Amino acid sequence: MLQVTLTGHSRKVTAAKFKYSQKQVVTGSADRTVKIWDLQRAACIQTIEVLSFCSDVVCSEYLIISSHYDRKIRFWDSRAGTCTQEVPLQGKVTSLDLCPNHRQLLSCSRDDILQLVDLRKSNDRVAFRAEGFKCGSDSTKAIFSPDGSFLAAGSADGAVYIWNVNTGNLEKRLPDMHRASISAVAWSLSGEYVVSVDKSRRAVLWSDI
Repeated sequence: MLQVTLTGHSRKVTAAKFKYSQKQVVTGSADRTVKIWDLQRAACIQTIEVLSFCSDVVCSEYLIISSHYDRKIRFWDSRAGTCTQEVPLQGKVTSLDLCPNHRQLLSCSRDDILQLVDLRKSNDRVAFRAEGFKCGSDSTKAIFSPDGSFLAAGSADGAVYIWNVNTGNLEKRLPDMHRASISAVAWSLSGEYVVSVDKSRRAVLWSDI
């Protein structure tokens, strides 16, 4: 049942995440803004001008992190609406994800690299690559496993790639079920299953990962 409709972005909405309170939602858009919404009032309570097409957002209580087509990740203090830091990458940034303990930030970009940023020391970064892996679209999603030990992303070659966070090595490649570029993956809370979806509208459920 529809509870609330939030209207205010002038172009397509590319991301939406709950804040910790669960009474607020943060959205990112192609209109180069991030908005914070009060769900009880069904109203936008803050608009942040983020300078570039926003592809994804993640957030904690007072921190919003946005990814952009101008090859940057931006950190925002939501209380003041100010940018506190920019992290440059080598390609359009297509997605973000926070590890379960919120100490590491994962990004995926069009240079076919996943980057892991230590949020306690933002200059500490680890790059994850694999032969054959190619970020297939401007909205390709990469994610952490529920325990934060692995990373997963779908590739333009129709395979799901899984890396070990601790070693940096490619752990598995799950091929031969997709015939089109994979746009998103999701991990079950138990860690037992992964589902991947591709541009041809096919979804595949993987078990015993």
